Amino acid sequence: MRTKLSQFKFDLPESLIAQYPTQERDQSRLMVVDRKTGKIEHRIFKDLLEYFDDGDALIFNNTKVFPARMYGKKEKTGAKIEVFLLRELNAEAKLWDVLVDPARKIRVGNKLYFADDKGNDILVAEVVDNTTSRGRTIRFFYDGTDEQFRDVLKQLGSMPLPKYISRIPEDLDDERYQTVYAKETGAVAAPTAGLHFSRELLKRLEIKGTNLAEVTLHVGLGTFRSIDVEDLSKHKMDAEYYSIPQKAADVVNKAKEGNHRICAVGTTSMRTIETSVSATGQLKPSEGWTNLFIYPPYDFSIANAMITNFHLPKTSLIIMIAAFGGFELIMEAYQEAIKEKYRFFSYGDAMLII
Repeated sequence: MRTKLSQFKFDLPESLIAQYPTQERDQSRLMVVDRKTGKIEHRIFKDLLEYFDDGDALIFNNTKVFPARMYGKKEKTGAKIEVFLLRELNAEAKLWDVLVDPARKIRVGNKLYFADDKGNDILVAEVVDNTTSRGRTIRFFYDGTDEQFRDVLKQLGSMPLPKYISRIPEDLDDERYQTVYAKETGAVAAPTAGLHFSRELLKRLEIKGTNLAEVTLHVGLGTFRSIDVEDLSKHKMDAEYYSIPQKAADVVNKAKEGNHRICAVGTTSMRTIETSVSATGQLKPSEGWTNLFIYPPYDFSIANAMITNFHLPKTSLIIMIAAFGGFELIMEAYQEAIKEKYRFFSYGDAMLII
């Protein structure tokens, strides 16, 4: 039984962590892993068309990333503080859960000031609670409408590229760190398996008769939080909001009844559909909060294929992939990816597991 964190350790050269996306979304590399035969193929992402047919279903997470990283200054001292918006707790009271850095300087009662490009303070917040060592609850003071307030947050924020992308966000990231089908604002990180889909590829899949289902899971930082327990059964995921509309459930259940290929696009789509399964093994429309952590051994109920990026060692992401693809096969595929210099993580290459 594979439940130990240390089994998911491997040496990843830092040079393989992608700093930029490929020039065209669907031109990234695609490793195809066949669970039945153990065969590993090396393709280009747009070759995905060859693996899907009439009646098959692809499940996408249509969450939209908001510019969650803001920089303010502390009252009196003027010390620069990074504030990373995690989630809104109360829209009317403008209460947010955030991460602050450096955290040691930020205490309950402190006020934080946020300035525009000209250096004019346009927003003030007060720290009202400590949640974790870096976590705080803050209340924004703003007199305008809710829409105006969100415009101010957007103006002050920048695209929250992960820390392992060791460069300043650029204009291209506003478009490329977002899927082409992003609709529902609420994520602090992109559902990265979906970044490879171009509008043209989606249209060509539809022309082939492949059905596209959209669910929502607002990705939080908990998805990427390091696991600090050796026994995986003791790890707790942060709860994230999800929604499965009736239309998506109908598309998926029809494909399932016809014994077609059902592919979860990314770990977030997979977690969403596994959160809401009926007693008869069908996808149930629902919404709420999920903290589902998938680790081996695990019986998947809905998808029989999966698209995912290449993940970092000892993360909940690679652990889920191993649960789906089989531990030995996935670890072998990762060694092959390193040998063949595949690009890893958010802006990296993709894997299709069938």
